[in-house]
Amino acid sequence: MPWLDKDDFYYWNQGTHAKCYEKLGAHANRQGTWFAVWAPHAEAVAVIGEFNDWDAARHPLTRVDAGLWEGYVRGAKPGQRYKFRIRRGRYLADKADPYAFHMEPPASDGNPIQGLSSVITALDYDWNDTDWMDTRKGPDGLTAPMSVYEVHLGSWKRKADGYSYGYREIAEPLADHVEKLGFTHVEFMPVAEHPYYASWGYQMVGYFAATNRYGSPQDLMFLIDYLHQRGIGVLLDWVPAHFATDPQGLVFFDGSTLYEYDDPLMRTHPDWGTYVFDYNKPGVRNFLVSNALFWLDKYHIDGLRVDAVASMIYRDYSRDEWRPNMFGGRENLEAIDLLKQTNEAVYTHFPSAITVAEESTAYPGVTAPTYDGGLGFLYKWNMGWMHDTLKFMGEDPINRKYHQDQLTFSFTYAFSEHYCLPLSHDEVVHGKGSLWGKMAGDDWQKAANLRLLYGHQFGHPGKKLLFMGSEFGQRSEWNHDWQIAWDLQDEPHHAGIERWVTALNDLYRSQPALWNDTHTGYAWIDGNKQENTLAYQRMDENEALFIVLNFTPVPRDNYRLGVPEEGTYHLLLNSDDPDFGGSDYTNVETLETTPVPYHGRPASLVLPLPPLGMMVLKKADE
Repeated sequence: MPWLDKDDFYYWNQGTHAKCYEKLGAHANRQGTWFAVWAPHAEAVAVIGEFNDWDAARHPLTRVDAGLWEGYVRGAKPGQRYKFRIRRGRYLADKADPYAFHMEPPASDGNPIQGLSSVITALDYDWNDTDWMDTRKGPDGLTAPMSVYEVHLGSWKRKADGYSYGYREIAEPLADHVEKLGFTHVEFMPVAEHPYYASWGYQMVGYFAATNRYGSPQDLMFLIDYLHQRGIGVLLDWVPAHFATDPQGLVFFDGSTLYEYDDPLMRTHPDWGTYVFDYNKPGVRNFLVSNALFWLDKYHIDGLRVDAVASMIYRDYSRDEWRPNMFGGRENLEAIDLLKQTNEAVYTHFPSAITVAEESTAYPGVTAPTYDGGLGFLYKWNMGWMHDTLKFMGEDPINRKYHQDQLTFSFTYAFSEHYCLPLSHDEVVHGKGSLWGKMAGDDWQKAANLRLLYGHQFGHPGKKLLFMGSEFGQRSEWNHDWQIAWDLQDEPHHAGIERWVTALNDLYRSQPALWNDTHTGYAWIDGNKQENTLAYQRMDENEALFIVLNFTPVPRDNYRLGVPEEGTYHLLLNSDDPDFGGSDYTNVETLETTPVPYHGRPASLVLPLPPLGMMVLKKADE
């Protein structure tokens, strides 16, 4: 019986074959392996590999329909390497399988036309995360806490010999660290196969292949399974914006610009020197949508963070020359349709998953549903908040009063999308320095400023994300060739920052008022530019928290804060506590109101506001 059928051809031609990874690629049974590949412009396709001494004459594939080829090789079994030999006129190339579930490393001598063979691989695994999968929230998590720890697997922690931990080796120490800090999720930078390690996974060749650097597909499944069993969600960076130019990969796959744009003005990405997908081709849409579903399906990933969305939706993104769309505009209509189609497929097939857009412009409706004209993401990274806040925190405190609008502007649009507030790897690479290095002042002030930054991140409406190493204030810029600076955990300033991050996560997870990321969950209280202080309220229908921040190294002895009710207020959290490395300027646990109206509220508190400090208060239960 043929492997591909009329339904496959129909959905393939429509660009709606949502799970075509179940048919394309290599699929083994007891006697051998079925192979299938999309190569509509090829004149001949053969599968070559260890099972036929890499002899193309022995196993030619048959062209069937929709530009697809198939063939069965008796005796081909899991673990054996293979490639597709593509011929079109004088064009002859050996290509890795775009749908391969595993790949060998690049050739050790760096020869770009060797290595990276695909490997016949079964994806069987006995999962033990049923409780997690049955209770994960997906879109219902909009009203739940989400605090994400971003991880690059190769440089989180290394062994004494300098080699990275494998998927299985990293599982327990990573879970222990994330659990201790109180994060709800980890986010892995891309784990699909990428020949160039310094691309951090963002220049892919094997979109369906977990990188062999850290182990087998089953080893990655073990890592995700283990994190789930420890109550930790797993997000994955996904890269549909561009792909690597390695000749064994997707580039000029069948002797034509199959996966990339035909138009040379749109074909390459000027920032990264990569190739851009042509989202208008049904086969490309099948490839990308099914790849998104693949990671959710086979690896139990809880959500996808979609990289470089802005570069997809604008045809002129970072280009001096570009081709307008059919209406003369700058929007990439086919990319926008692809993003909508992907989100619709994700929430249709995996309704408890989530999608997150890294989108750096003011494109409207990124997190609006597609039926309402939006792109259909659940969350969007708030790049404006990140940029403006870091710029403000880098100012000398003497001058901050002239720039306070950078800090407060985000409140004017905080509820226009469902936001995540990222302090990600992008802010600690390429000469930008570390977050610690961005802070003004001496070491004490840098530590205090960093606590203040994190405190404002957790107080501000939106989900949270912090890149590894930032939890203890790594001093150096992140380097993918080294582990993060674990030795800093033993130094007082940095140990205090780590305890502060833990305390913030504990507060965040325990206070539902901080989960209400709608306009009903926030109220402005005060922004004193001259003294460079800020106060706002976070609340839900049952309770309210009052957040006060002092962005100068000058204590404010008699800071008056307006509150809606008289009574006793508890100090829940104080960044100036000596346990966090602070000066202990404010050593009180409770405060009583005075009947003095202030900030438009009927009562007020007089606070001893610490230098470069944050206080979180809550009214005591009566």
